[in-house]
Amino acid sequence: MTRRDSVQALALAGVLATSGVLHFAKPRPFDRIVPRSLPGSRRTYTYVSGAAELAIAAAIAVPRTRALGGLAAAGLFAAVFPANVKMAVDWRHASPAKRAIAYGRLPLQVPLVLWGLQVAGKVKKM
Repeated sequence: MTRRDSVQALALAGVLATSGVLHFAKPRPFDRIVPRSLPGSRRTYTYVSGAAELAIAAAIAVPRTRALGGLAAAGLFAAVFPANVKMAVDWRHASPAKRAIAYGRLPLQVPLVLWGLQVAGKVKKM
């Protein structure tokens, strides 16, 4: 693994760790984008997804588990797509700035999935 590969992996781990911590420190924004169709408490989904992000960040940070962590990150980024769609629908009448954030998150999932796959060694470097 090259130094650039390691930097890319640690950057992804940092993004995931930051988001994971935010799920616990400021859970309300995450609660709001949990699809209503899911059973149970929205806060539970917020905490579980935050814990998953922290675990995946740790897996990516350790070279021995990095490939598995990258695959898990790609899967997580794909799995949270419905929450991003919900946010876009909910914010369709919000301010232009909020709409830009909500709509901008949708195509952002593609490079995030690819980033996870890159860290896993499944796609060429971006």
